[in-house]
Amino acid sequence: MLVLKFGGSSLGSKDALEKVIKIIGDKRKNIAVVVVSALHKVTDSLVDISDKCLKGDDSYKDEVGIIKRRHLDMLALFITGKDMEESAAKIQELILELLRVLDGIYILRELSKRSQDLVMSYGELLSSTLVAAVLSARGITASVMDSRDFIKTDDNYGKAIANEKESFSLISDHFAQLKKSSNSPLQIAPGFIGSTSGSKSDRSVTTLGRGGSDLSAALYAAALQSEELEIWTDVDGILTADPRQVKNVFCIESISYEEAMELSHFGAKVIYPPSIKPALEKNIPIRIRNTFNVDSKGTLIVKEAKVSLYSVRGISSMSPVSLLRLQGPAMVGVAGFSSRLFSALARESISVILITQSSSEFSICFAVHPGDVQKALKALGDEFRKEISEGEIDIPLAENDLSIIAVIGEGMKSSSGISGKFFHALGRNGINVVAIAQGSSEINISAVIKTEDESKALNAVHEAFFLSSVRSVNLFLIGAGLIGGTLLQQIANQQEVLAHDHKIRINLVGIANSRHMAFDVQGLDPKNIAELLKKREGREAKKIEELSLTGFVDKMKAMNLPNSAFCDCTASDEVSAIYKDVLKAAIPVITPNKRANSASMENYLLLLNLSRERNIPYLYETTVCAGLPVISTLRDLSLSGDKIIRIEAVLSGTLSFIFNNYDGKKSFSALVTEAKAKGYTEPDPRDDLNAMDAARKALILARECGMELEFSQVHIEPILPASCFEAKSVEDFFTELKNIDGDFEKKRKAAEDQKRALRYVAVIEEGKARLSLREENEGSPFRSLVDSDNIVVITTARYSALPMVIKGPGAGAQVTAGGIFADIARIARPLV
Repeated sequence: MLVLKFGGSSLGSKDALEKVIKIIGDKRKNIAVVVVSALHKVTDSLVDISDKCLKGDDSYKDEVGIIKRRHLDMLALFITGKDMEESAAKIQELILELLRVLDGIYILRELSKRSQDLVMSYGELLSSTLVAAVLSARGITASVMDSRDFIKTDDNYGKAIANEKESFSLISDHFAQLKKSSNSPLQIAPGFIGSTSGSKSDRSVTTLGRGGSDLSAALYAAALQSEELEIWTDVDGILTADPRQVKNVFCIESISYEEAMELSHFGAKVIYPPSIKPALEKNIPIRIRNTFNVDSKGTLIVKEAKVSLYSVRGISSMSPVSLLRLQGPAMVGVAGFSSRLFSALARESISVILITQSSSEFSICFAVHPGDVQKALKALGDEFRKEISEGEIDIPLAENDLSIIAVIGEGMKSSSGISGKFFHALGRNGINVVAIAQGSSEINISAVIKTEDESKALNAVHEAFFLSSVRSVNLFLIGAGLIGGTLLQQIANQQEVLAHDHKIRINLVGIANSRHMAFDVQGLDPKNIAELLKKREGREAKKIEELSLTGFVDKMKAMNLPNSAFCDCTASDEVSAIYKDVLKAAIPVITPNKRANSASMENYLLLLNLSRERNIPYLYETTVCAGLPVISTLRDLSLSGDKIIRIEAVLSGTLSFIFNNYDGKKSFSALVTEAKAKGYTEPDPRDDLNAMDAARKALILARECGMELEFSQVHIEPILPASCFEAKSVEDFFTELKNIDGDFEKKRKAAEDQKRALRYVAVIEEGKARLSLREENEGSPFRSLVDSDNIVVITTARYSALPMVIKGPGAGAQVTAGGIFADIARIARPLV
């Protein structure tokens, strides 16, 4: 036989109750008893109503009227005629009883725990009367089995403990009598409530505390040796994490009693620990099912669950909690100290959630509910007053606004690396661990963290254990121009391939251009960013805000998403100035913007140190030579113990194009004009021909080689005379440029006569960096360049006879965006 329990959400509407009737009708022959909770939110209303009575607020009668109307209206949806009159009369009678109790509280202005239990009991009494009447009207003969007559408890009002022996005897005797009848009605029992032992006139109504209806159902199932207990709720079963905080959760098919108790203890609200105990003792399976999705098989809780594909069963959390710490030299090696501590807490009925002690025995930390903090501090202060006054123990301290996150599963016993994966996921996302605890059973690892990081931690850990094959990056991007726009296009084009072939998901959650910014935690469509940032009306326009760099950073921090990354696709000094704040927020930075690393040496070292000390990636490969692997190669050479002796490089795509094609067939000014037309130069070509961009790249390379140089120490040989840079407009500049075509032709011809060619080359060696126009021999690698290619020639202790050459497209939107894209994908790789 089965015992079924339906929660309040399963009884909250006509449609929901229709589903309950269908479920009961399909299983009628196998059901012993149906346990019901109060209708959705009724228990909360009863608590509020009793509080109003205590305060002398006579509006409680109106509130009771609302509860009465709700039950009568629900009856009217299912029952008519004489049956309706009889059922309504039963509801009215219960409402009158409730009003008499409330009137007494109102008159006396006294609300004891005993009285509170009595008030709260009417929620289940009303719902069980309603359900029994509705089922009978639908042809399933049912009657109320008053749990006050069968669930016997102590007098710990609010959280009464059942007397299982007496309760089981009463329940089994009742069903033995029912069996004698050939057509006994289906028993509908109110959950959550019981009573103290004695006759009806002597007994007091009690409630079983949090999850009390589940416990009622478990007691009935245990007493009847039920083959299974079905708990029907509004979710598909026990999920791998809290769906309100974590995306991509899924239902756990099978779980052990012990695992379920651990999960429920740390916040999984589908089931509560006390309700598992009677079923566990009688080895009765519990199945959690969804009233609104009967096709789902739900979660089966048994003694030995099926082996899972994953090393953990689920992830849970509890918040808020407070952490208390007691420490001092008097604790070291002293027997009985812990006993005194926990005895002091027990005397005040303070429940300890988590305990951890240093191996030196110098301190003990324990977590309690925030409401118990002051009682706990006083209890410890009183117990250890002598030691505190003598300075042998410090004054107890409390830290608030904390949460506990726990990974749980019996598979953890046989799997190595669980702790490493757990704490790597937290550390990788900048989540500080305040305390750690692991039970000797090895099925639970718990960490205390700040409550503000709870959701982020749950998502990060859930992805690490359950979605390790899919690695996600929550991307924030500033700069939607040529480079940024090309990057967005590449992301859009590659999303499906990344997800399917490489199990990488890039979720664009923040975007900004020079004027506006937009955010969406669910993700922005990279194909529509240009249109989105122009919108001024409609639903999408609500996402648009005026750009504020501090606001952008604040929004990233506030969203507090796991596996976040910040990408700067601008050439802005202002944007590069926020990198340090982003890294301090434990968010990786990806950038092609040279401004940060070519600013002061102090700023460069600050960013590198922040990245290294906090283990937060700072990726800037594309600051030099776009997608070419120059910086990573230098780093690898250094890590392997090689010594960089000399670097020679052509670092400007614009200057490379001009000098690669300067063979006398076109004038120098004509080549500059052609380069501008092809988009190789900035709108004002002087921004390229002043060689500042190439100098910044040279400075970055020098710093990557360990040279402590400032930009002012980079020697830049001017390519053009001052008159060109002093021109008032771009048109005037080209006029001046044509005036020096003859001078350039003389230089070119002189080089050609020596079978050489002009190239603008950066040289880094002996702690110095300089850029100059050189004449290169025919065998020079710089003569092999085509179009706007870059080249970096690296001479090291190992590569001395034949230097290492890195050559290829070093400029252009496609290759630069491709390099940035590679860095974003690189962020995803260490998330496994």
